[in-house]
Parts: sequence; structure tokens; C-alpha cells
Amino acid sequence: MRHWLLPLLALGLLTGACGKEQAATPAIRMGLAQAVITLDPRYSTDANSARINRLLYQRLVDIDAQYRPKGELAQGWVLLSPTHYRFQLRPARFSDGSILTARDVLATYQSILAANSRSPLKGQLEVVESISAPDESHVDFTLKRPDPLFPMRLNVGILPAQGVASGRVFSKSPLGSGPFRLVAWPSPERVILERRRDGRQFEFLTVSDPTVRALKLQRGEIDLLQNDLPVELLRYLEQKGMQVEHGPGSRYSYLGFNLRDPLLSRLPVREAISLAIDRESLTHYLFADYARPAWGPMPLGHWAGPLSGQVPVYDPARALLDAAGLKDPDGPGPRPRFALVYKTSTDPLRLRVATVLQSQLAQIGVQLHIRSLDWGTFYGDVKAGRFQLYSLFWVGIESPDFYREAYHSQSVPPKGANRGQLRDPQLDANIEQALAQNPQSTAAYQAVQARLQAVQAYAPLWFEDNVAVLRPGLRHYSINMQGDFDGLITLDDEHAH
Repeated sequence: MRHWLLPLLALGLLTGACGKEQAATPAIRMGLAQAVITLDPRYSTDANSARINRLLYQRLVDIDAQYRPKGELAQGWVLLSPTHYRFQLRPARFSDGSILTARDVLATYQSILAANSRSPLKGQLEVVESISAPDESHVDFTLKRPDPLFPMRLNVGILPAQGVASGRVFSKSPLGSGPFRLVAWPSPERVILERRRDGRQFEFLTVSDPTVRALKLQRGEIDLLQNDLPVELLRYLEQKGMQVEHGPGSRYSYLGFNLRDPLLSRLPVREAISLAIDRESLTHYLFADYARPAWGPMPLGHWAGPLSGQVPVYDPARALLDAAGLKDPDGPGPRPRFALVYKTSTDPLRLRVATVLQSQLAQIGVQLHIRSLDWGTFYGDVKAGRFQLYSLFWVGIESPDFYREAYHSQSVPPKGANRGQLRDPQLDANIEQALAQNPQSTAAYQAVQARLQAVQAYAPLWFEDNVAVLRPGLRHYSINMQGDFDGLITLDDEHAH
């Protein structure tokens, strides 16, 4: 056993204090790092709320393995004109037995688009001019302008029209047509769902400390964990006989540059920093190969992503800084060429990453001063542009709208997430051309990626795998790229038979 775990084991753990609702078969318990905030899909922005809502509600349109839109409640759709979509619904029922109709789809989207709506989804639907339901099984969307990506925007869980009209508080009392229904929410840290096909219950327990989560799994107080565990705990749990399953993830980590900075505004400096990062070593030693070096923001296999995963080379010896006139004025020796401030959070893993980057950049004469801040302060500084270098990750990139949100010159905060303040007219034109084309066409997106690589606005780092740890006996749990909890739909417990 690792020495650092001995004091933790010596302290022991508190056993679960909450009584469990009685069920024919014991509930399967899943540990979460962050609490569920809301069960209203119109307002969920945190990851765990969105993942639980996927279990409770069905959407009109979902995303397939290649990130293309596919019908879920929609049996299909037709484009009656460049600005007129008609969706046909497949038969479905809410968990109370009532039939889902076009009126429910209409009510859900009208509530998001209402003048007094505070839904964060309102912006992605601003292209909608009107919505109508010609009959019980068809819904029409009329747009203000053509939008080839429009079906991808219809990924909101559908609510019953009657509940919307009566002011039902879906955030605490959800009613959807998904494969699960809510049984109880006895405390902010405990949510209980029931799988509709067989009545099996699932408890979601919030345990913020990763070590405590891992030890609860070992002690049998939790049955399943997914992500948010450091490598040491993954190895420890595997040694204790737990099942560790993992697969490629879409959580993209990157190094951000402030392009208004006198040094970082220079392309050779950004290129030299990217070349000095040994991504293979980082993913091997810090993530035990539960991460993969990244080539850019879009995962391989995305229809608007790269044709091949060409990772930036590791070449710290290239004399880019010398050629840019940034030599050590005192000649060879330990003195750095220049210093930069790197901001990160206080998370232990992120601090380890910062320390490794500090060591690697020192090899090319760049001194990195690490400034770790609490999450709120750190993220506030990033959004406000108060940084030289920082590292963050994007979660669940699905739509190529991301290119506009993160890299277009009109998306500088607060209008978007172009935090490095990249302003490149050619890239803007590439993005606009790509987004205006039929989603089946990928050539325009290759031009976007080529230009992103040329300007080096960000240094791609890695994609973190999705990792699930299950107690022995659990089976048929699958992991998808987005890290959703959809595997609970098929999860089985051989000990329950």
C-alpha cells in the first residue's frame, strides 16, 4: 500500500447515516464528486445535473457516435424550406403514463424562448422565429435565417405541457419520458432514481473528497464511481479487486495564451512553448496513460474534427526563441531568457501539471512562475483576461459551434469564450464559411483546423479518458465519449440474481 494512504486509513470513515428507502433489491449506489443542482433540463448547466437529466428525460434530437444529430423522440425530420423544419414524433409516454405529444414539445421550447425566461439555453435557440404543432405527432420550427446545425440544438429534455402550464417545479419534481424516474431527493447530497423497465433503484451520493469516495467503494458503501479520481486511487482500487474500465473521452485540456501580452503575442514564442511540452510523458506519468495527447479541441471521429490525430511534436531543441531575438543576454548559463506567470487552480493534480510544465519550459530558457488560486478567483481571472498563461479543459464539445464560441474575434468575453483574445480575420472567415455549409461537408472544417494550428492561439495538451470503477459483480456498464451515465440503463448486478 502506498505510504500516503496509511494516515487516511488510520482515520477511518463514517458509515452512511441516511436510512435507505426499502426496495425489493438493494439500490446500486454511485458516488459523485459534485452534487446535483437541478432536475429541470431547461436550467441545468453543471455536468452531473445534465447527466442525471439524460436519464429522466428524452430529447427531440440526440447526438450519435460521430457527433451527428439523430432522432430520439423525433422519428425523423424534413426541411420544407431553408428556414422551415418539420419533426415527426415517435410514440412515447411520460413516467406517469401520460402520452407525450407535439403539445409537450411546443410547451417546452416556448417556455425556453419566453420573454421572461432565464434559461441558459435561450441563446442557442435565438434563431427560432416561431414554433407550431400542426397535429399531435408533428412539430414545426420556423427560423429567422438558414441554420444547417439547427437539429443539433434540439437536445433539451421534453417536459409535459400540463406541468409547464401549471408552474410545476421540475427542478425538484421532474417528470420525463426517459428510462428512469425520480423516487426521492431526501437531501442535497442524495438522489434516488428508479429504472422504469425493471424497478431497480439507483442512489447518487455526493462525496466531494476523492479519497473518501474511493474508500467508501472499497468498504461497500458505494458500488460505482466514474471520473474525478487521481491515478494513485485508481491503482489502489484496482489492487483491491475493483473493476476499472476506461475509454476515450472528449474532455480536452489546453494551455491558453494571452495574445495581448508583448511576449505571447509573438508566434515564435507560442510555437516554442508548445514544442517544449512533452505530452507523451505527461499523460504517461501523471495520468498513467488514462489520457491521450491532444491535437486540437475536436475528438477524432467527430465529423467536423480532424482526419487524423496528429499530435504536436516534442522538439525543445528547435531554436525558435534564438531566431526571434530572445537569446540570453548574458550568454550560455542558467539564467532564463524571460519569465511568465502561469495561473491554475489549487487542485492537487493541476498543481502537479503546473510543476511539470515549469520543468519542461525551463529547458528552453522560459521561467514559469506558478500562481495557484481558488477555483472562483482563478476562473474569474481567466474570463477577465487577467493572465499570461493558464490551463483549463473543455467538457463535452459536440457542436462545431464551438469554433465560433472559442476562437472567433466576436467571441471575446463577455460575448463568448475567446479568452486569449485571438483576432484573426482569416480564421473568422473560415469559421463562418464552415458553419454556413451543410453538416455533411467537412472540407471547410479542415481549413478551420489548419488555420488554428497556424496561429497557435492555444497549445493542445490531452484528452482525459473516462474511467469507471465498479465493485465486483456489476456488469454491462458502458462508457461513452461524453462521460454520461447512460451505462446505468444496461448495468446489471450478477449478485442480485
